[in-house]
Amino acid sequence: MKKIIFTLLAMAGISAVNAQSKGNVEFGLGTGLNLSTISSSDFYGNPDTNVSFNFNGSAEYYFSDRWGIKAGLMYDRKGWDNGYITDLETGQSFETDINLNYLTIPVMANWHFGAKRNWYLNFGGYVGFLMSAKDTEFEADLKDAYNTTDAGLALGIGVKIPVNNFIKIFIEYQEQAGFIDIFKDSAGFDPVLNSRSAFNVGVNFML
Repeated sequence: MKKIIFTLLAMAGISAVNAQSKGNVEFGLGTGLNLSTISSSDFYGNPDTNVSFNFNGSAEYYFSDRWGIKAGLMYDRKGWDNGYITDLETGQSFETDINLNYLTIPVMANWHFGAKRNWYLNFGGYVGFLMSAKDTEFEADLKDAYNTTDAGLALGIGVKIPVNNFIKIFIEYQEQAGFIDIFKDSAGFDPVLNSRSAFNVGVNFML
């Protein structure tokens, strides 16, 4: 046990070339737990949080040891639980969960802080392209009812734990808040917006 604790402390305390220099490009691969729902002032029903996942890749260009610009590509599942679907023939509604799968491109400014610049805050925007939309009760294809594009603001905080001069483990928390109505026709309701938070882990590396 002492050896394990010592190893973990040593990994967290490695100081060899932690901070990146101007002009460096760092790549990342990761996955995470998504907690998503929708927001609207008068949407019918009481949407609950949908628990799902994401897979992500990223590249960050460093302007200095403190500032960088980070762009990513993410398979991002959103949606909500305790939704409903209506049978158009009978008019009967059924409770169901809604899964919306997006290909999301976030572009973020990264501010690195701390003595060794291992911590970071990021903020910026994202655009998402709807890949599929289904309910869980009937596995019905709902894509035609939704706008094909989502966009909004994003922010997050994270830490990188150096393993060696080229590899770092990252742990981060991210928030996304959409500002485009997810429905093509909201049927008189106020816009219905995506809202998603995520806990991500992964690896950053230099080529």
